[in-house]
Order: sequence, then structure tokens, then C-alpha cells
Amino acid sequence: MRFLGMAVFPLVLLLPVTPPTPSAVPAKSPTSPAQDGAGANLPSITPSAAHALEPADLETFFDGILPLQLERSDIAGASVLVMKDGRVLLLKGYGYADLKTKRPVDPATTMFRLASISKLFTWTAIMQLEEQGRLNLDTDINQYLDFRIRPAFGRPITLRHLMTHTAGFEETDRDLITVHPAKDIPLRQYLIANQPMRIFPPGEVPAYSNYGVGLASYIVQRLSGEPFEQYVQEHIFAPLEMTHSTFVQPPPQELAPYVSTGYHENTERPPVGFEVVHPAGAGGLSSTAADMGRFGMAFLNGGELDGHRILKPDTVTAMWTPQYRASDQMPPICMGFYQMWRNGLHWIGHEGDLVAFHSLFFIEPVNRLVLFVSYNSAGGADKPRPEIINLFSDRYFPSHEKQAFANLPLAQRKAVAGTYLTTRREDSTGFRLMNLWSQRKASVDKDGVLQIQDIKDLRGHPVKWKPLSPDLWQEIDGQRRLFTIRNDQGAIVRLAFDFPGVQMQRVPWCENAELVLTVVEACLAVLLAVVVASLLRLWRRLFLRKRGLPAPQPGTRWLPLSSRAAAWTWSGLLLALFSVIVSADDMMPPTSAWDKYFYLVHAVTMLAIFFSLLAAVAGIRIWKAADVRSITKIKYSVVAIACMVLSVFALQWHLLGLAARF
Repeated sequence: MRFLGMAVFPLVLLLPVTPPTPSAVPAKSPTSPAQDGAGANLPSITPSAAHALEPADLETFFDGILPLQLERSDIAGASVLVMKDGRVLLLKGYGYADLKTKRPVDPATTMFRLASISKLFTWTAIMQLEEQGRLNLDTDINQYLDFRIRPAFGRPITLRHLMTHTAGFEETDRDLITVHPAKDIPLRQYLIANQPMRIFPPGEVPAYSNYGVGLASYIVQRLSGEPFEQYVQEHIFAPLEMTHSTFVQPPPQELAPYVSTGYHENTERPPVGFEVVHPAGAGGLSSTAADMGRFGMAFLNGGELDGHRILKPDTVTAMWTPQYRASDQMPPICMGFYQMWRNGLHWIGHEGDLVAFHSLFFIEPVNRLVLFVSYNSAGGADKPRPEIINLFSDRYFPSHEKQAFANLPLAQRKAVAGTYLTTRREDSTGFRLMNLWSQRKASVDKDGVLQIQDIKDLRGHPVKWKPLSPDLWQEIDGQRRLFTIRNDQGAIVRLAFDFPGVQMQRVPWCENAELVLTVVEACLAVLLAVVVASLLRLWRRLFLRKRGLPAPQPGTRWLPLSSRAAAWTWSGLLLALFSVIVSADDMMPPTSAWDKYFYLVHAVTMLAIFFSLLAAVAGIRIWKAADVRSITKIKYSVVAIACMVLSVFALQWHLLGLAARF
């Protein structure tokens, strides 16, 4: 789900000038080393320093790193699978599935919540229907729905756009994750109630979207005539004998005893509870390491396992064919799967995040590998997964390639500097305000080294990049890459990173967080001064009346009630909002229960704007008064200007809007 990377609670996981067209790869065997779209043109990987990929060495490796990760990151338990050539090399559980009962993790039966790895099953179901001729990947999806996706940009959305996260939807968070809901939300109802706006033309810019996957799962349900959960059970889980896997949330009674408990970053806190994901096709899967191994081997075998076929070989090839990427030198997103590169390996699969559970599932077609790891605590969100994929690749497939950076002029390098915002964001909802805290500043130092705010390596050090070419940058002493995307005039407008489902877009000057927040803070300071002055005046009246107060100078007037009311209202509203934003990382995902708070914010904002209009009138009329001091006139005007600037801010950043849209 990459939930912590959403607009409200960002989780850290994180194009050429003209939009690229889907890559074409000849339809050949999905397991052919250089023909499957996931491992094309790879060099031979046989370094002498590589450790033997065998059970004993793998167990030594994971026994060394997993207990350390559990201890360091306060993780209750983890489940691991490594397969090669259809053979299980390691299947092992670490720690506990339930701390209270001390139930250990059993990799064969303990069911972890796999979040966005669920999407691979949704896309598998879509491709099954495509094989049957019941849908076309390049047809307007409105043809398969019984409600309408609102038109935008004069172009329809297709299933291929949904599979590559290029439909252009903005993020939507409402009811994405609920814990122990009293009543579940039907898929159709959820999709209609939470349809997001579209902020990019389809096929041009990746903006990772759970909602888009939900549409695909509803299309599966509509065309098959079966509930999505039942379809996957009968057409994927049953043929592959994935006996401990389900999309039913919570799992049915016979599987309930096998489900792992999920924990916060501090496992001494009460458990998170069962996280029900909407839509289920985007993140509702519960499964085991053993079952995921069977799913991975089915794909490595061209869609078949133990005589049971779920896809044709050509379909697997198509699903692993790159569809969209910023450059041929960057990892692509395929049809639902995306690639991750390390040491010449082209891992292909997906990761997944809920509040508690964090997982990775990757296949390496050239070496016929399957790697799966899942953690049942929030501490698994940051370091553990990249450590696993990096250290595993380095140990068994080390690279001796030397970095060769380009010697570009400093002025050319500095063109990338600026402020950027993720393409996975909310532009039209009540959470647009969070974009001000999600912007990242890119800077280039005097040596031409690029750094991006808050992007750090596993040691907690800032990642530093140098250019390999005018538009391609690579991490110094690392393998992370960054590609600059330019418009028709040659200006850099976006940055593409190793995860191809999201990019960073340059922020226009008028929406730059430093400018906007500086102006807002200045206005708030003016109004807080009014609040403090009001309190001092009240204190003097109450406690210093008997002592007598000096009379004000002639021509001095106290601010009118409307200006003071505006100051109090804006100060209370903004301080409350900013305090909530600061503490947002420790909150559960937003649900429809939040509606009442948005209504309250809207009501207070309307009241503040009303008082601001009165303050503006007072600020104008005071200049017509002949017997008023200039300092008083300036005071009236400064307060009026601060109120009106905050009113524009509230409208621009959607403190007013539809309360049920977030």
C-alpha cells in the first residue's frame, strides 16, 4: 500500500521530453535470460567472490541479519522465503506472530498482511480475463463499469494506464484503511464515494494509485460475475494450492487462527488491530511465505505450477515487458510488476506497506530466483527491506563495476536545483495543505554534488549524486539513480527515481512551501500580536483599574471587534491545524469518521473569512477618518491585510471544500 508514503502520512519508500510509448519485446519464453523484459541484456553474473547460493549459507546469512533487524527496529516477527529453480532454499520464520501468546512465526502457515503485493493478484486476474477475450487493455474502462469516471484532458483511461499507475488520479485517503470496522464498505460504494480528480493526462506521468487498482478489481468482479475475493480464490489460489491465502477481510473462520498480529513501532503498545483495506484488490491480501513461493514459481514457469495453469506463457511475458519508464537507463514499471535493479540483477515484483505490516516479493527471472520477506511491525518500514535486497544481492551476486561520472559544467548541473513535490498527492481535497510539508529541496554544491532534502542512505547520511550524463545521476558509492525529465523548452520539470510508480514534480514559485509558510507565519504573527494585546488590555481592565491607566493619545483607536474576532479565529484555527500536522505521523489513516472534523474546520474557516471581510472594510474606512493617528490607520491596515492574505491561503489550500473528500 505504501501507506506511509501517502499525502497525510508519508512513508518512505519513495520521462523523456515527450511521453514514452509502451516498449515492445518479442513474445518469447518468459524464462529466457534475455527475452523476458525483466532481465534483458544482462551481463553474465559469475563473480568469483560470490557466496554459494545454497541452504546452509542462506540460513547463516538470514540468521545473522533478521534477529538483528527485529531487535534494532523493535519488530515482533518476520517470515522469509528464498527459492531458486523451483527449489526451496530457505523457508523460515523469525520472532513471534503474537507477542502475548508467544506464538512463533511459521513460514508455512502464519499469514502476514501483504498490502500492495495484493496488486499482482489483481493484475493476474485482469490478464486471465484478457486471455479469454472479455476485455481489452487499451479500451476506455468506462465500458466495463456501471458508473462513470469523470472526463478529463479529453482522453479516456485504459486498463494499461491503471496497471502502470499513469491514469493521472490524485491520491485519495478516506477509508483506505480501517481497523475493526463495524460494517464493511462494498467495493462499488467505495469507488463511487471516493472517486478522485485527475491531475495528469493519462499515460504521461506516473502517480501511484490504490484507487486505480480498485477500479481494476471491480472490473474483474463485473466481468466474472463473482465477488473479487471469490474470483481470486477460485482462479488463482485454488489452482496454485495456496491454502493459507485470502482476500477476505478479516479472513474466514478456518484461517483466522493463522493470522499474525500487527504492531506499532513500539511493540509494547497495544496491537494495531486487523487492518481492513479498501479496495481489497489494492491491499487486502493475507498470505504466507510458502504460498507466495508457489505464486512466484508459477510465474517463473510461464504461468503453470504442478500441472495447473493460471496464465499462458505469452501473457507472463507481456506482464514482465516494460511499459513505462523515464529512461532506458532507469527501472521500468511493467504490467503491474515493477523492477528494482541491483548489481545487474533485474528484480521484478512489488513491495507492500500497511501501518503494521511491511513486505517485499521479488522474482529474478534470469537466475530463476524468488525472494520474499515480510515483517509484522511498523519498525519494518524503513531500513529492513532495503537492507535485505541490497545485502542479498551483494552477497550472492556482487558487482565489481566501477563508477564513471561525467565531467559536466557546474552551471549545467545546477539546473536540477529547485523544490519538488511528489506526483502522488492530493491537489483538490482537504489534505492539499499537507503538500506544503511534503516538498523536497534539491541543491547542488560547489563541487557539483546533488543532494535532495530528507533522502538518506541506510546509515542515515544524506544521499549524494553525481551525473553519469546530462540527465542521469547516480548515487556516489551506491547504485540509486535519478533521471531529470525536461519539457519542450529543455527545462527540468520532474525527477524520476528508482521506484517507477512515482516521480517528483518541480513546484511553481507561488506554491513553494518556504514562501507560502513564511507569508502565513508573518500574518499569523501579526494576528497573534492582536490576541496578546487583547489579553493584556483585558488584564489591565480587570486588575489595574483601581490604579488608573494613562489615557490614550488623541486620535488613537482600538481595533474594532471584527478585526479582533478575525485575529482570534485565525490564530486558533491555524495553531490547531499545525499542531495536528506535526503529530500526524502517529495517527491512524483517515476514515469517514473524520468528516465531522472537516465540517468543523470549514465552519471555522468561513467564520474567519467573514470576520476578515469586515476587518478589510474597517481597514479601508479608517483612512477616511480625519481625527485618527497615522499609526492607528497603519495598524488597522496591517491587520486587514493579514486577514485577507490568510483568507486567500485558506481558499488556495482548500481549508474550504467538500468535507467528505480527502
